Amino acid sequence: MKKTPLLLSALITLLACEGSRAEDFLSRVKHGHADSGGVKIHYATLGEGALVVMLHGFPDYWYTWRHQMAALSDTHQVVAIDMRGYNRSDKPKGVEQYDVKLLVGDVAAVIKHVGAKQATIVGHDWGGMVAWQFAMALPQQCSRLVILNLPHPRGLSRELANNPQQQKNSAYARAFQLPGAHKTLTAAGLSRWVKNTAARAKYIEAFKRSDFEAMLNYYKKNYPRMPYKEDTSPIVRVKAPVLMFHGLNDRALLPAALNGTWKWVEKDLTLVTVPGAGHFVQQDAAELVSRTMRMWLDLKADRRATPAG
Repeated sequence: MKKTPLLLSALITLLACEGSRAEDFLSRVKHGHADSGGVKIHYATLGEGALVVMLHGFPDYWYTWRHQMAALSDTHQVVAIDMRGYNRSDKPKGVEQYDVKLLVGDVAAVIKHVGAKQATIVGHDWGGMVAWQFAMALPQQCSRLVILNLPHPRGLSRELANNPQQQKNSAYARAFQLPGAHKTLTAAGLSRWVKNTAARAKYIEAFKRSDFEAMLNYYKKNYPRMPYKEDTSPIVRVKAPVLMFHGLNDRALLPAALNGTWKWVEKDLTLVTVPGAGHFVQQDAAELVSRTMRMWLDLKADRRATPAG
């Protein structure tokens, strides 16, 4: 008996099962919009219970959290946001519209819209930057903080100022800050990192609905510019417990920036480094991230936290 037809049949069956699971997940997700100072922020929500708000990075959209949403939704209301400029959220014009303070306000608007007073904030990449800033600016609204592949801003600042390899590896960010850089981007090109074929098709459609110039405004407004200088401003410590994941194959954000994070948080810090995973650790190591996140949230369960609804 030839093995090739059997392997092909098994592959087809596997892909069909994955597609079925994806469609089942999408059928259970509900959608809404929150108003943030006149900017509509789209979100997808699943489950009931204490609120978890998830923030994606570049280039991404709410669907990046599908594995974690499914894993947490039996005990939490999980709300995944389309950051402004992306997919079904509004795309205001102008670099100033992407100031991190406004991005923090978008998260606060969503929390208020779903009827909660606080939430566990989860962020990856630019979503991680917003999550760090949210925890420092609005500590009363951040019960716990989960960060994926985005070092604390002070750690990144230190490495940009002192680490030649991080400076070299940040060349992409400097390129994104150049005038007209968005004109070189395409939906298909931005989706190349997505490994699952069916998911990649969804990403291409989402990016066609997005504004490439808005995406790069995050870099133009908020990413440090040369000459890089280490942040020496007064330290504002994060008051919430922190869980961090870092895929060690990330070439954009090197792990040396993780050193010293404990100096900038008041409570416990749990750091999970993931060998073999890259920048998009929530997809590269989806099961590990989902399982660990669930265990950590269960461990940190605070019955005083205000559930959504």
